[in-house]
Amino acid sequence: MKIALIGASGTIGRAVAQELGQRHEIIAVGKTQGQYQVDITRSDSIRELFERVGKVDAIISTAGTLHFGPLAEMTADQFRIGLHDKLLGQVDLVLIGQHYLNQGGSITLTSGIVSDEPIRFGANASAVNSAIDGFVRGAAVELRNARINSVSPTVLRESWEGYGPYFAGFEAAPAQRVALAYSRSVEGAQTGRTYRVW
Repeated sequence: MKIALIGASGTIGRAVAQELGQRHEIIAVGKTQGQYQVDITRSDSIRELFERVGKVDAIISTAGTLHFGPLAEMTADQFRIGLHDKLLGQVDLVLIGQHYLNQGGSITLTSGIVSDEPIRFGANASAVNSAIDGFVRGAAVELRNARINSVSPTVLRESWEGYGPYFAGFEAAPAQRVALAYSRSVEGAQTGRTYRVW
């Protein structure tokens, strides 16, 4: 398969590229790195990406920025960071990318554990990740001749040093194990699913 991997230079993206790259052609896409660059907050940038890449068999997104901070001090502009970037950016990848999928292709988005297990300072992340999983369920009903799923990972072992204080009592998962969920989404047969890696 020809797979467009958006967020390929991140921790999850690198693990996904290593896992699926053993069997498929990976097109590495990043904001500033990779074979191609894209800004998922801009529709014109996404369209330009797919015009250059052409038809693909799968689209994977491991991209997106969130805001972490205390609710008592959070502003609407800070909350919009996650809405505009991780949520709408990935939704736009689907809205545009669906037209560049080969018959029987798939799209895989990334949410996160705090959609089900909220944490202190994570209201933006909980809202955004829940919305991504809900969008996947709704889109699966209408997406023709293609599948769509999301992967909801716990905090990564490789990111524990930076994010560990937010996730007291959580068990971290290695990126390599998280990458298997993306393999299941791309190479499997299910649609409208959220694969939780906890």
